[in-house]
Amino acid sequence: MKDPNLQTHIDISIVVPVYNEEESLPELEKAIQTALSDKFTYEIIFVDDGSSDGSWAVIKSLSEQKSFIHGINFSHNYGKSVALQAGFETVKGDYVVTMDADLQDDPNEVPEMVQMLKDGYDLVSGWKKERHDPLSKTIPSKFFNYVTRKAAGIELHDFNCGLKAYRADVVEDIYLYGELHRYIPMLAKREGYTRITEKVVKHHARKYGKTKFGLSRFMNGFLDLITITFVQRYLQKPMHFFGTIGVLLLMAGGVINLYMAFLKFVYSQGIGDRPLLFLGILLMVVGVQFFSTGLLGEMINKNNVENQKPKIREKV
Repeated sequence: MKDPNLQTHIDISIVVPVYNEEESLPELEKAIQTALSDKFTYEIIFVDDGSSDGSWAVIKSLSEQKSFIHGINFSHNYGKSVALQAGFETVKGDYVVTMDADLQDDPNEVPEMVQMLKDGYDLVSGWKKERHDPLSKTIPSKFFNYVTRKAAGIELHDFNCGLKAYRADVVEDIYLYGELHRYIPMLAKREGYTRITEKVVKHHARKYGKTKFGLSRFMNGFLDLITITFVQRYLQKPMHFFGTIGVLLLMAGGVINLYMAFLKFVYSQGIGDRPLLFLGILLMVVGVQFFSTGLLGEMINKNNVENQKPKIREKV
């Protein structure tokens, strides 16, 4: 059995965001030890996201007992993405695993997921094929995953599963905020990590506390999906989006106004009170605004070109 307290090299860093889960933490730590101590050296990073219960006291106690357990404590609740990002900036292992603190993720899945990374994958996402959650959570989740799968072009069934495994360089190249923890595979793909797969994992019923899922998180997730999809496609070419819409509106408004001019000068019809004239003018004005927005976006983009240098993986 490997003793994590005597480790000099860390195989796996486990990042666990925590929010009001004091009862489950000691049991989770024991489950991780049972699953990994014979096979890997590892560290556990508990990130307390502003818990109002005794979670931080439990984390401090565990850390004092075992040197491979570390804790980060936020002053208030920032959200899961910020908690994960704080953990990612602390990890030292060759591979990084994330899991929830509620005991619904099974640490026994980790060795096989890490082996899949060793076999060449960049990211392995858990798939809770059989879930122990209420319908109020599973039905919206299925719809969310379907939409995300189509938008991302990544064939994963469960983007929101907290149990994921990554090569260390993947988490170095992504940055999480808002609700973007749901879209880590999309962020990884954007950075060139395309070897993404999934593994069916065991999902346990919640043992302590209550779910943090709510309608507001569901809606915020979809808004973030729109944001990341737009940024992924048009961050470096805003004119392609805004300029295209602007040109189409300008063309539509121009055609309408040419038609109005034809009626005025050829048939001597009055056009001053016709709604179609105002529609044509409106379309042209809005088209100019969209085109100008795209142009400004390109100018801003050029001023920040230093931040968009490509990451070079290898030179020979």
